[in-house]
Amino acid sequence: MTRKRSIFEDVATVTESSSPAQEAAGIIDRGRGQANRSLMRGWLILLFLLVVMMILVGGLTRLTDSGLSITEWRPVSGALPPLSEQDWSEEFEKYKQIPEYQLQNKGMSLQSFKVIYWWEWGHRQLGRVVGLVWAIGFVFFYFTKKIPTGWTPKLLLLGALGGTQGAIGWWMVSSGLSGTMLDVASYRLATHLGLAFVILGFIAWFLFHLSERESDLIQRRRSREGRLFKLSTGLLHFTFLQILIGALVAGIDAGRNYIDWPLMAGEFFPSDSFLLNPWWRNFFEDDGLVQFMHRIAGYGVFILGIIAWRRSRSSGNAMVRFAFNAVLAMMSLQMVLGITTVLYAAPWHIAIVHQLGAVVLWVLILRARFLAAYPPQQSVKRL
Repeated sequence: MTRKRSIFEDVATVTESSSPAQEAAGIIDRGRGQANRSLMRGWLILLFLLVVMMILVGGLTRLTDSGLSITEWRPVSGALPPLSEQDWSEEFEKYKQIPEYQLQNKGMSLQSFKVIYWWEWGHRQLGRVVGLVWAIGFVFFYFTKKIPTGWTPKLLLLGALGGTQGAIGWWMVSSGLSGTMLDVASYRLATHLGLAFVILGFIAWFLFHLSERESDLIQRRRSREGRLFKLSTGLLHFTFLQILIGALVAGIDAGRNYIDWPLMAGEFFPSDSFLLNPWWRNFFEDDGLVQFMHRIAGYGVFILGIIAWRRSRSSGNAMVRFAFNAVLAMMSLQMVLGITTVLYAAPWHIAIVHQLGAVVLWVLILRARFLAAYPPQQSVKRL
């Protein structure tokens, strides 16, 4: 007969009647099975890769000026592309009614329209695939009772954020369908990209947790490196701000102006800034000011990254030190990519690599933060 356990007994304590396998897994992991966690981890890895693809395809859609080619939001029926020449003509006629065509692309051929249409359709279709993969996975894990205790709200959060992202995507596109806008509103683009990174961050964080036994994480949390964790948290937030400003740069093509470095048209600060009224519009729509903010924020992120890296040198954990080495290395590469993007006036093939660099850096900072919070068990002796 199994003895009753006190509610104050340590969760990692194993009773005398425990089997060797249960002793290895710990009380928390018992009953769920590592196979279930591995299966869920595989599902989240697939979602992670799909979201990365979404970010990159979305970036290419913006760089090719394709985002306004589909002028309606049809979450279900829009899954089918035009299937006949009549369908294509109807879609093209709708595009001809918006400012981007009338003020920038007037005279565009149907064949050229098809190119930008396929980019936007592919982006939206990929979004549908992400939603479908999440829904199928969640329903399967929920009804087969394979979701670990406490994980259902986390997985529902991913679905809710994904649905919100679809609505924000249309909110973004709608801003360029009337008036004199040639592109989507930059602040809406920043919101859309920012939420994509939030979703990617949650998936990565969940993956880090699922890759370890919960009982091991409880044990490792006792060795948390508090100051390093706080520094990495600050670095994560500052990097997120830089990503948002980068979206503003992309939204108004600010990276294709002021193509010198370290100065901007021979000046430290562009003298023709703050010409728009009201004044606050300049922080979203003035190409010189927006690019200046992106540069300065980049310097700030790099400096904070160095501070966090220097702090990590005093860690007695080799994996923690290596994680922050990786962050600093990627941060340095990302800065070089940013400067190269500016010097070459943001061609799409360089700009998209710069955006991919932001994704890699984001995940590496999250990984370093996770290891600072849960240092892997090893000898205290510095290796």
